[in-house]
Amino acid sequence: MAYPKQFEVEVPLLRAIHDLGGSGKPKELYPIVAKAFPQLTEEDLVAKLPSSPYTFKWHNLVQWSRQALIDKDELDGSTKGVWKLTPKGKSRLNTKSANTQNQELVLPFAQSITLKDLIYQNEAEVKNRILGELKLLKAKEFEQFCMSLLQFLGYQELQVTKGGPDGGIDGQGQFRQGVVTIRSAFQAKRWTKTPVGRPEIDKFRGAVQGDFDHGVFLTTGRFTKDAEAASIKKGAITLLLLDGEAIAETMVKFGIGVNKRPVQLLDIDLEFFKFDQPSNLL
Repeated sequence: MAYPKQFEVEVPLLRAIHDLGGSGKPKELYPIVAKAFPQLTEEDLVAKLPSSPYTFKWHNLVQWSRQALIDKDELDGSTKGVWKLTPKGKSRLNTKSANTQNQELVLPFAQSITLKDLIYQNEAEVKNRILGELKLLKAKEFEQFCMSLLQFLGYQELQVTKGGPDGGIDGQGQFRQGVVTIRSAFQAKRWTKTPVGRPEIDKFRGAVQGDFDHGVFLTTGRFTKDAEAASIKKGAITLLLLDGEAIAETMVKFGIGVNKRPVQLLDIDLEFFKFDQPSNLL
């Protein structure tokens, strides 16, 4: 199977989106981009990932290339299910070296890249993809995500509050710590631009204090320094703050929502090539 490298897919993907009028849906783009790589066979295009039998290898490769383009601000990833070209992406297509630009940037450094570098790079890319997916979730979807995440982390009997005013609480459950079970509530804020400030933390603590032993505040964005400082208050219950980066870090660390694949390093077994030499050689 002769799949192209991730960086080799970037320009054909940009060009395919451009040819569709500047935006396109993934299902439209996969076969169009594949035409840029005649070495791909029908078997290549329908092959599935061993670790994810419902995911096509080719689709997965194009998705990673798309994320790299988003990181470079050459694609707009703000709309779920739609891949849009940015002015920077159009500019890249207009350069004469569009077809070889990635090779010129990557190949000179290829010999200095170690497996450890690639592992760290992969981990960073996965975290960025997680953040991208989180920011595409709607408010209610993010609440459901938070409940699923907390279940993986050991919370039990979790439930999301009913629609309408929730008094600063989006869900509740129980967390077992050793032999002690504590009641915990969580708040989910799907904020991408505005950071969560101290007023939101104080409001959450006011809603939790007295009825719960612990609180978790999750956001797709980030917390201000004042908000972080307010999470620990003398005489009050402690609040755990998880911003987008912390959520992604937790998911990678515990293998939540990600597929971990074993990496094998091959080396020569020199002992195999040591043979006893007979004394009566001709």
